[in-house]
Amino acid sequence: MQTVNRIETLREAVDDLRRQGTVALVTTMGALHDGHMALVRAARKQAASVVVSIFVNPTQFGPKEDLAAYPRPLAEDQAKLAAEGVALLWAPDVDAMYPPGHATTVSVAGVSEGLCGAVRPGHFNGVATVVLKLFNQVQPDLALFGEKDWQQLAVIRRMARDLDLTRPHASRIIGVPTVREADGLAMSSRNSYLSPDQRRSAAGLNEAMRKAIAQIEGGANVGAALGGLEADLLAAGFGSVDYANLVNADSLAELHERPRHPARLVVAARIGTTRLIDNMPVGPEERDEP
Repeated sequence: MQTVNRIETLREAVDDLRRQGTVALVTTMGALHDGHMALVRAARKQAASVVVSIFVNPTQFGPKEDLAAYPRPLAEDQAKLAAEGVALLWAPDVDAMYPPGHATTVSVAGVSEGLCGAVRPGHFNGVATVVLKLFNQVQPDLALFGEKDWQQLAVIRRMARDLDLTRPHASRIIGVPTVREADGLAMSSRNSYLSPDQRRSAAGLNEAMRKAIAQIEGGANVGAALGGLEADLLAAGFGSVDYANLVNADSLAELHERPRHPARLVVAARIGTTRLIDNMPVGPEERDEP
């Protein structure tokens, strides 16, 4: 596996890979776990070569968030990626990604404005900007993202459609199902922040969500089911719930009745100082692409 940190070297390396066939991109902030590896394995099945980026993007962190504390085990990450057959690791520093004088930001209205966008102002501007830069730098044929952050996936797909991206085209931005621990907790780099007691309590998120989904699909009042979900999380040891909503899977518009089209139950809750997010499908089966 080749590791590069200069844009000129990246483009030369990607040109070499493209001569061998299709190129897939998996974007990450490092601290890789089995969820990231699932993206890499899915990418290897669909493309001749896989490029992975590792960049802890400062523009998607708020002023009181954990940028400085975010784990950066680059050597461990390199070993994991090499073992999975990744062809190229793009690991720029901040100056390479945002040169002096950088003044352009991408903003995606609508899908970015509620849920995590309401709680973390400016977060999705940072996400959209860095992902568009990565798309332009690597110009992959396809890109794969985890479904754990469903709103992020919706923002990236909306951006690709609105800006007529061709590498990758919107239809080639692929969501990969969330990878979970044995007790159902969605894998996340932030799980490492949890104390042993908090980690045990965090398993209640999966249980509470599945209970609410069963109620909604069984015909229960949506508001009552979501209220019960919040109560269950607080009883499990969560300190607060940022949101627990039923939304349209594509537009993220809030739903108040049992869905007749693909929908998602989306939740963000805090336990100690750690904010966990998760989502699950509700109602009719979803299409591969919204």
